[in-house]
Amino acid sequence: MSLKSILVPTDFTKEAHTAINHAVELANTINGEVILLHVVENKEDVEPAKAKLAEEQKLANEMEGSVPVKTMIRIGNIFNDIGDSAAEINASMIIMGTHGASGWQKVAGSHALKVVTNSSVPFVIVQNDMMHVGGYDKIMIPLDLHNETKQKLEIVADMAKYFDSEVHIFTPKETDEFLRHKLNGNIAWAKKYLAEKGIKSATHVSEKGNFVKNMISTAQDLEIDLISIMNLQKNSLMGMFGSSYEQSIITNDGQIPVLCVNPKVVSSAGGSVFSR
Repeated sequence: MSLKSILVPTDFTKEAHTAINHAVELANTINGEVILLHVVENKEDVEPAKAKLAEEQKLANEMEGSVPVKTMIRIGNIFNDIGDSAAEINASMIIMGTHGASGWQKVAGSHALKVVTNSSVPFVIVQNDMMHVGGYDKIMIPLDLHNETKQKLEIVADMAKYFDSEVHIFTPKETDEFLRHKLNGNIAWAKKYLAEKGIKSATHVSEKGNFVKNMISTAQDLEIDLISIMNLQKNSLMGMFGSSYEQSIITNDGQIPVLCVNPKVVSSAGGSVFSR
């Protein structure tokens, strides 16, 4: 993964400090840099923000002194300027903290996850837990019948190579024979793809009941460090599982960081990004 710059939007809160921790640890692993971003509404807010950003920069340097840390300020709103800033600096990833369900609702709410969906780069949402020693040792991917969901494997596999991670595939329990056969084909493809890259993987099938709750429960039992999901529909991060689930994943009770990936365009022939 050719990560160079990791963008961290900060509002100077504890959750933002968690995001800074994840960013500097990741940047240290891949020999990258961290850019701290604060968005203000008016020109009058710029100078006070500079002083606060200097403190954030000092904190980041104390966390990991070998990682270059820069700062930037934009006048505007977070719904547009986070993604615009990422494009401006050619960021490879954005890491942002959320204040739990109420905080995420404040950030996303009726804006329907525009902060994430306006970003053309992978977006990691963290809560209060600092990155575990060793980084993202265990990564979980919910895999369904969408060809596009396989695209998550590219980014996850690259990250897994850096952290020597195990990848855990979590799938729904299909009772329809045709759909089960198709899903099993996706699982077999994913396991083969990961094996070819030397990455260990395991598969877990959801029990009856709420898929997301089962996934989070399994992730907690397995001590998963990162969950990767994909934006398959406008305003949705879970595609076939429905748009009502994204908040419960992003603000999960296990406080597991969530990697959100916007899909690339799939060819008219129906192949995924991997079919080459």
